[in-house]
Formats: sequence, C-alpha cells, structure tokens
Amino acid sequence: MSFFRDLKVAIRSLARVRALWITVAVTLALGIGANAAIFSVVRGVLLRPLANRDENRLLYVRQSAPGIGVDNATFSVPEIKDIGAGLKTINEVGTFSAVDFTMLGLGEPREIRAGVVDGNYFEVMGLHPVLGRLLNSGDDGPNAAGAAVLTYRYWSTSLHSDRGVLGKTLRLGSFEGTRSAVVVGVLEPSVPYPVETEMIANVVTSPHHLSATMVTGREHRMTEVFARLAPSANLEAARAELKTVYAGMVSAHPETYKTGDRYTIEVTRMHDQINSRANIILWVLFAASGLLFVIASSNVANLVLARTVRRESELAVRSALGASTAMLRRSLLAEGLVLCGSGALAGVAIAAPMVSVLSRYASQFSVRALDLSLDSSMVWIGVALALVASVFLAFVPRLPSADASKGLGLSSSTRVSSGSGRRLRVFAVTQITASFLLLAGAGALLRTLLVLEKTQPPFETAHVLAVNLPVMSYGRTPEQVREFYREAQRRISTLPGVQHVSTSFSVPWRDTRAQSISLSFSLEGARRENGQDDPRARFRPISPGFFETMGVPILEGRDFRDSDRDGAERVVIISQSIAKQLFPGREAVDRHLQWSDPVVKFIGISTEPRRIIGVVPDIDDENIIPLPAMTVYQPSEQEGWSGRLFVRAQNDPYALVPAVVRTVHEMSADQPVERPSTLEDVRGEVMTPDRLNAIVFGGFATLALLISVVGVAGVLAFSVSGRTREFGIRMALGAQPRSILTKVLLEGFVIAGIGVAAGFLIGFALERVVGKYLGQVQLPGALPLLASAAIILAAAVIASALPAARAARVDAIQALRSE
Repeated sequence: MSFFRDLKVAIRSLARVRALWITVAVTLALGIGANAAIFSVVRGVLLRPLANRDENRLLYVRQSAPGIGVDNATFSVPEIKDIGAGLKTINEVGTFSAVDFTMLGLGEPREIRAGVVDGNYFEVMGLHPVLGRLLNSGDDGPNAAGAAVLTYRYWSTSLHSDRGVLGKTLRLGSFEGTRSAVVVGVLEPSVPYPVETEMIANVVTSPHHLSATMVTGREHRMTEVFARLAPSANLEAARAELKTVYAGMVSAHPETYKTGDRYTIEVTRMHDQINSRANIILWVLFAASGLLFVIASSNVANLVLARTVRRESELAVRSALGASTAMLRRSLLAEGLVLCGSGALAGVAIAAPMVSVLSRYASQFSVRALDLSLDSSMVWIGVALALVASVFLAFVPRLPSADASKGLGLSSSTRVSSGSGRRLRVFAVTQITASFLLLAGAGALLRTLLVLEKTQPPFETAHVLAVNLPVMSYGRTPEQVREFYREAQRRISTLPGVQHVSTSFSVPWRDTRAQSISLSFSLEGARRENGQDDPRARFRPISPGFFETMGVPILEGRDFRDSDRDGAERVVIISQSIAKQLFPGREAVDRHLQWSDPVVKFIGISTEPRRIIGVVPDIDDENIIPLPAMTVYQPSEQEGWSGRLFVRAQNDPYALVPAVVRTVHEMSADQPVERPSTLEDVRGEVMTPDRLNAIVFGGFATLALLISVVGVAGVLAFSVSGRTREFGIRMALGAQPRSILTKVLLEGFVIAGIGVAAGFLIGFALERVVGKYLGQVQLPGALPLLASAAIILAAAVIASALPAARAARVDAIQALRSE
C-alpha cells in the first residue's frame, strides 16, 4: 500500500509542474507511437510471410541486357523452353504476361489490368481460390475454352464480393481481337506481382499469345517467369544451374544475344523481389523513427534528471527526517512511472492512427502496405521500454550524501555537481547528433523534390486533358477501329472550349509499360562508327495534330497530315537528338529510316523504308527531369496503335469531361472512357512518392529539432540556475552582463557544434557500412549538410537566448545573499 501512496504523492507533485509532465508525456508518446506504427508497417510489408505456399521455395527469374539499358527484358517462349528444360534444381516453371483487356460483362464496360498465364502458374505460385477454382493444365493450349480468375481485391471492392459472378461470360478485347472467357474462380488475398491485376486469364483469351510470331520468336519478349525450387535444392544451386543453362543458350544464338548487349540471368526469392522497391525506404524510415526515439528518451532523461538535481535539498531534508535510501528511490520510481506511463498510454493512443497514415504512404512503394493494422507486439515493447525508462530515471540521480542527511549543505541547493552537468550535456549532444542526421536526410529529399518541382516538361501540361479510350475491336475491322478514332477526334474538336484533339497509345509518365518500347533502326546517310550496332529509339505512334495539341513546335519539315494513311508513302518524324547525333551539321529531312529490330515482325510493324518529314524537340515522356530522348514518331493511321485521347482546352480541361464522355458514348455505348486527367495532375501523381518522402522525413526532422531545442534550452537553464552564485561573483568583480550573455550563448553553440560534428562522423561511418549492402545509399550533398548544420546551430543559439538573458540579469548582491 505504501507504493500506492507514493504514486498519489507523485501525481500531486507532478501536478505542480504540469509543463514538465506534459512535455515528457508528449515526447515519449511521439517516440513510442511513431516506432510502434513504423514497425507495424515494416513488419507487415517486409517481414510478414506471403500467402503463397512454401514461399522460401518460390523464385523469380529475370534476364537483363545492361548493354542496351534494359533492366528486365522478360522472356520469349523459345527462351522459356530452353532454360526450363531438364533443370534439376527447379521442378516447376510458371509464366505470366501483363496485358490490358477492354472488358464487357461485369457492369460498365472498362479497361481492365490483367495477366495471361499458363496452366502451371497457380501451382507454381502456391495460391488457392476463395471461390470456385483456379486455372490449371486443363486450361492450357489453343483449343481450351476461355477462362478467367478474378483477384480478391477487385472482387471484394468493385464487385462487392458478389458470389454470383461465377459462371459469367466476359468479352475481353485487345489490339489483336476479342475473345470470350468464363469466370471460374476468385483468387485468395495475395500480393499482385509483377503488376497489380484485376483478372488473370488463360492464354487463349489473348490472340496475340497464340500467334506464330509469339510462339516462335526468340526476340519477342513479354513474359515473366516464376519457378519452384526442388525439395533438395537451394537458391545458390539453382542460380548456378540457371546461369550454366543460360550461357549455353546465349552461345547457341549469337545473332540474338550480341556481345555488346551483355545479356545475363538472375534468380531471387519471390519475397525479396516483391520487397525490393519498398525495402530501402521502409528501413530508412524505421531508422529515422529509431533516431526520434533516441532524441525523445534523451530529452526525457534531461528534463527529469535536471528536476531531480534541483530537488537535492528537498531529498536531503527528507533524508535528515529519517527517509531511507530505499524510500527515496521508491518515490523517484513512482514519479518516473507516472511520467513514463502517461507517455506510454498516449503513445498507444496515437499509434493506430499513425499506422493508417503511414500505410497509405507505404502503399506508394508496395501493395502489401494496404489494409495494415497496428502490431500489438510493438506496442507492448514500447510500454516495456517506458517501464525500463522509469527505473532508469529513478536510479540514475545522485541521492544526498551522509553529510547532507545530517543537515549539511542544505543551503547549497543551487550548486550543481559536475557529474550531473556532464550527464545533461551528453544527453543534449545525443539529441543534437540524431537531429542532425534526420535533418540532413530530410534536406536531401527536399532538395530532390525542389529540383523535380522546378523542372518543367518540354510540352504543355496544365491545359491538356488525357483520357483513356481503349480499343474496342469486337465486331470491327482494323479500318473501322481507325475510323472510330478519326470520328471521335472530329466530333470532340467541335465542342466549345476545345482547341486541339489528337491520339497516341500512351500517356506521359503513366503508361510506363507502353513507353518502355524501344527499337533499333538504321538511317540512310547517317554517320556511324565501324562495327557499331544500330542505334535504338523510343517508338511512338501518334495521330496528326499531336504536336500541336502538346504545344511542341516543328523544328524542321512538316507535321503528319490526314493523308498519311495506310497505303500512302510511309513517313516518320524524329527527335532532335537523333538529328544531331546521326546527322551533325546536315539536313535530316527527306532521308530514310528503317526499323532493323527483329521484334518489329512480331508486333506488325513493317521494315520498309520511311521518309523523314520532320524534326521536333526532344520529348521525354518517361522521366520527370527530362533527358535527351531518341524518339521516332510515326502516324498511327499507317502503323501502330491508339488508345489514348488528348484534348487541348482553352480554359479548365476538366469542364470538358462530361461533354467528351457523352460524345464518345453517342458513337458507341460500350466504349470505355476512363481516367480523365490533365497532364499536370498525371505528373503530380507520379511525383507523389517523392513528395511523401519529403513530408514524412521532414516531419520527423522537425519534431526531432523541436525536441532537441527543448533539450538544449533545458540544459542551459539548469546550468544557469546552478551557477547563479558564480555569475553574481563575476558581476560583483566587474564583469559586464554582455560577457555573461555571450558565455551562455557560446555554451549552447558548443553543445550544438559537438552534436553536429558527431552526427557527420556517424553518418559517414553508416554510409560506409550500409553502402556495402545497399548501393543506393550515399551521403547527402554539401548543401543539405551545410543547411542542416546551420539550422541546428541557429536553433541552439535561439534555445540558449532565454537562459542567457536570465544569466545576464543576475543581481550580484541577491545572488551572494542567497548563499
């Protein structure tokens, strides 16, 4: 019962210093809540097991060609057959190709993200249905009936978990035609990889996958490969065997795998591959939360230790009146429990909302972050740490000596022991060090964001509306499809407020899969070094008027015309980089270009010569910060595809959306019209992860800085209160208040300087250590480091101002009389 009495006394005592109580509770709450929330996200995204059966045996196989800048070249059907035959370390291989279908049969017509898989895919992935069945070997082959499996997220959100969806017949359209498929099942909740899909169908639903060029074309790569380790094999053995088999395949086909392309193969565990994008950012975020917890703990220790030292006279009186050391420690423990316990409870209360916020942030990097909840184990760890801190705060302070208990030195309550002062300064330096590390990291992210925000794209974005208008080939010939887009452009161009209308097959920054298409080509009269391979360029089919819609001038020659159709002379427009690089100081217009890439025969593009009719500035539609872009444009009326509509508006582009949708649906009620957005907003959407990084890490750094400023101010206030007699004597001997003020300010500046120096050294050491494992990690540039140091030092001087001013106002007579 005596301890409960100590708790009541502690509550009454702390109620008299509410500012201290609130500061400690809020500081601990931020540290505990942030760490519990971030650990929940890290554990849910990076550490939580996958839904896939025996995930340690599930592998992802990838080939790349660094020589031509291709990080993931996917695989062709012949390559899959070559590397999958006779493997001993791998007993099953499954394939997946990402496609976009125009779907009818489940509500409104729409474009749906889908995957086309073989009959082994679900068995290799180790997944199960929650409704119906999954695809199997019976769904393989060109004679199989069309079958589709819905993903759980699409079924539960868009279809509201409708169990009646089984057996429904869908029409799935693509550039190559339309096929029917029956919904046979719903997949269990799982991580969608390599792309987020809403449906997974068998190969027969995609006419392109059944074509001879797809089946026999070695260069026709559009398939991802997954595999399962044999029971007795390990990852290293599988990697070695695959590299041996791959090397044999490469040497057998030198015409396909050119030495300069440097084709290689790699295999990783599926779990690691899924987490690769989120891995670095979440661990860095976890480290940032750890630094915040260190800062919070140091600040709490500073505040409580300073208060305890100030109470030495009170403790001495209680000791003189008979209180034992155990009783004094118990009272300090009671106060520590009240302080840290209230902070822990507040931390638990804010942890769940923080998980919700952070999971939305992390979902920009991993779909595994969706629908996360607070990890209770981390909450209890935070509570346990708060209890440990209570014990620490009770046993670190120095209790009165035997002399003090006899009543000696009671008047010296304002004198501060050098040991206590040193400990307070160590805690303050620790806070400054951690704050500097966080601030420097946030500064680097902010600098990156500012560069992105400042960089303007080389085309109009604010007044150009991009609309997905996917191809509906059901019941239409290719010419009828082209006529539909021509008529849609004509009708929309007559709407009030519309300046220009055109089409393409990709939206800048958004349709990354389409924009990744690059092809090798040869040019008549172009300058080339001996033995040099044909250059490569981005392939962009567009309609006449595209450059006018985008606000891009024609530098040489002319734009495409309506007469540049199928059957007319084949023409192209090239980017300025091609003209400068291959025709330096010469005219590029009227020369001829040919596609030399073997892939063109698989995608229906002719190798006939094409006359260059124009040159335009480089348009980098892939990167926020534009880079030189080797691009070849050709009229989609001759070859290529449409699917994306661009409308240049006089005023607000979004005001045109209802009229555009109505106009298209008047032409075809089944035609999907989706994702209307200005290019400016598309760009903003792509930049969202960078903005979130800057906001989140900037928030951590700001909190850390505020807590550190409180810590420095507390240390100096404590120092001033303990040196009142010293300052009184100095001023009695003639010292000017200005010198006292300068001395205290300098003390704060030195504390901050030591912390900044320590932060730089620790950051440099961490960069060297972590860089061995994560090549992307590097120190921020000089500007973020210098700016962070300046902010820390300025904040320390500001924090020192109030204690310094109080020291300068010490009355020498009163200070000496108080002793």
